[in-house]
Amino acid sequence: AALTVRFLTRRFIGEYGDMEFIYSHNLTVDGREILFHIWDVPNSQQAEEGSLEEKRIQWADSFVLVYSICDRASFNILPLKIQFIKAVKEGQSQEKVPIIIVGNKRDLHHQRVVSSEEGRLLALSLDCGFYEVSAAE
Repeated sequence: AALTVRFLTRRFIGEYGDMEFIYSHNLTVDGREILFHIWDVPNSQQAEEGSLEEKRIQWADSFVLVYSICDRASFNILPLKIQFIKAVKEGQSQEKVPIIIVGNKRDLHHQRVVSSEEGRLLALSLDCGFYEVSAAE
């Protein structure tokens, strides 16, 4: 949620509940107006029944999976999430689904438990993009 709000408003808000939101946002990219629809699902809600998660996956064109560099569990669930996304999306077509893995909280490097190298290697092994960021900064 922090990254979504930062992307949409350029502001940082540190505390969020476990609410699910769909945001719409216009952005100009390479001179073209693009309308983004962002379905922001807190991690605590991502372990729901497969049918609801499948609907979310079928709805989306691309995926940004965010973990905290200070939380090993949030990183460890990524391979299963990505395999599930690929099974749902690529099972319908032969096109590769765009997936980006983002390590958040880079500003909290003193609390880091997941190295940048681990993030890069996971993304490479799963054919995903990778970034490390700080929503706070």
